[in-house]
Amino acid sequence: MSLFIRNLFFAILQPGLVAGLIPLWIASVRVNDILHGDWQLHHFFGTILFLIGFLIMLWCIISFAVKGRGTLSPVDPTKKLVISGLYYFSRNPMYVGVILILIGEAIFFQSNNLWGYLLFVFVLFHVFVIYVEEPRLKKDFGEEYDMYCQNVRRWI
Repeated sequence: MSLFIRNLFFAILQPGLVAGLIPLWIASVRVNDILHGDWQLHHFFGTILFLIGFLIMLWCIISFAVKGRGTLSPVDPTKKLVISGLYYFSRNPMYVGVILILIGEAIFFQSNNLWGYLLFVFVLFHVFVIYVEEPRLKKDFGEEYDMYCQNVRRWI
């Protein structure tokens, strides 16, 4: 139960803030306006991308808990290297999921500010992965991580 609570906490704290609260603040949107307005094609397309990204993110969080015995947070990382499921196709599918969520939001809200935020977040993710996350994974999992990197691309 403790692992579930830790995962829930970090899911709300990290992607919930980055892909939820901050984009809504940037778009200056009230949820009531979204639910009661007329939907156009871009609303449906943005919603589909959002849901795909959300499902990817959720799948990764579950994989981290079940297979990795840890959380998505660097302060409470997995105990085992997760290389199956979506991690068979990308070393960072959770970040890909968050980026899809942000693309969906930018399309849904037709917001140039959200496109700028998306670019900023992607650059931060990329720098973080290269300079913090990959060195830590290499240190924690050694040759197993090196082999994984040789067989699976960083993003897609």
